[in-house]
Amino acid sequence: MTSRLFRTKPINQILADADHPDHRLKKTLTAWDLTALGIGAIIGTGIFVLIGTAIVGDAHRPGSGPGIILSFILSGLTCAFAALCYAEFSAMIPVAGSAYTYSYATLGEFLAWITGWNLILEYGVACVAVAIGWSGYFNNLLSLAGLELPHWATHPPGGPDGGIANIPAAIIVLLVTIILVIGIKESARATSYIVCLKLAVILFFIAVGTPAVNPENWTPFMPQGFAGVGAAAAIIFFAYIGFDAISTAAEETQNPQRDLPISIIASLSICTVLYIAVAAVLTGLIPYTKIDIHAPVADALRLVGFKWGAAIVSIGAVAGITSVLVVMMLGQVRVFFAMSRDRLLGPWLSAVHPRFRTPHHATIVTGGAVAVLAALIPIGDAADMTNIGTLFAFVLVCLGVMILRYTKPDQPRPFRLPFMPLVPILGMLACLGLMAFLPGLTWIRFGVWTVIGVLVYAGYGLKHSKLATQSSQY
Repeated sequence: MTSRLFRTKPINQILADADHPDHRLKKTLTAWDLTALGIGAIIGTGIFVLIGTAIVGDAHRPGSGPGIILSFILSGLTCAFAALCYAEFSAMIPVAGSAYTYSYATLGEFLAWITGWNLILEYGVACVAVAIGWSGYFNNLLSLAGLELPHWATHPPGGPDGGIANIPAAIIVLLVTIILVIGIKESARATSYIVCLKLAVILFFIAVGTPAVNPENWTPFMPQGFAGVGAAAAIIFFAYIGFDAISTAAEETQNPQRDLPISIIASLSICTVLYIAVAAVLTGLIPYTKIDIHAPVADALRLVGFKWGAAIVSIGAVAGITSVLVVMMLGQVRVFFAMSRDRLLGPWLSAVHPRFRTPHHATIVTGGAVAVLAALIPIGDAADMTNIGTLFAFVLVCLGVMILRYTKPDQPRPFRLPFMPLVPILGMLACLGLMAFLPGLTWIRFGVWTVIGVLVYAGYGLKHSKLATQSSQY
């Protein structure tokens, strides 16, 4: 039984499966496309929404105050360690599946399943939360234009303010689903345009807000001490999720060995610099206690007299969150696709459209599920659940790249991360440290989700795995 649980999938077989005609995806993406996808996923809900909760705090965690600048640096360093590990893996194993595939090659089938199961949690919950956030900003823009949708059509059922369904959230998910079915190149092209728009909006906020900064607002810098900075880093980590989604598009990249490392590191570096600048300007504009937790960036401009600027930022937020949804759904679908191709999930999910060469079944299933949940469920603590699943996957990626460096030293590596084994060790410690700052309830939910995943694997994946079928033939 132990040998079955920890059987690894040879890298040569992983690459051969990816090149099988029945499962081959269309290769159209360039380094710019991938970098745009990464920035498109990274810049969005985190910087436009969650930064407010991170600064002010809530019932589950203390706020960082102006120390949010340090929180972004901590989260950015954590992601940098993981990003270097992803870069080496993605250049060496340029196939869909991301951390799931890397774990399968190094840690064995069971841990690969657990990794994939938690990537489903990461992308799935993130898609729902992002769609609901998009709906909120969209409704706000309609209000600024003097339009108002009925309450029942913009709120899910339940609670004192309950409606019937969050229809805008469901509609945007279905539109993104159609785009992803038609083709990854079309998705990347649309994301590229949106990335340019929201980068312009963020630079606009920095340019307009900097002259209005009052340095006295940065005092006290850490009102809750390091506990506040650490707790903020744990939730604001959501703002960095996205660079890992680049690796899920590896099979659709023209030159993955060169372009994947470039795009992963470039997108993370660009976003980190912008985040620190936005955090400094935001906390300098108004006292941190007055920052709005729902639309912090736009509301800060409104409070200092730039109402027109607030409208521009709101438009950028809608665009930014749209691109996040595109890339998060793309990542979710590619993980489903890879797990199905290995027969850990039903083979129907790895079907490729004969014309568009996209995994249309997995895309439609993902889009349908996310649309229903976004319409009917108010998502609380969604960022925490997304973060814990992502951080767990990062820990295994850091561990896996270290193991593979020593077990297969002669394997071709177009990109080699520096300072082995220091970088992956620091990456694991940093990820575990951020996980420790997440609320206890998040850990309980994470445990329940993992147990469900173990049961699904025991009931289906263990018996139907392609590796199990192949071994039984000999």
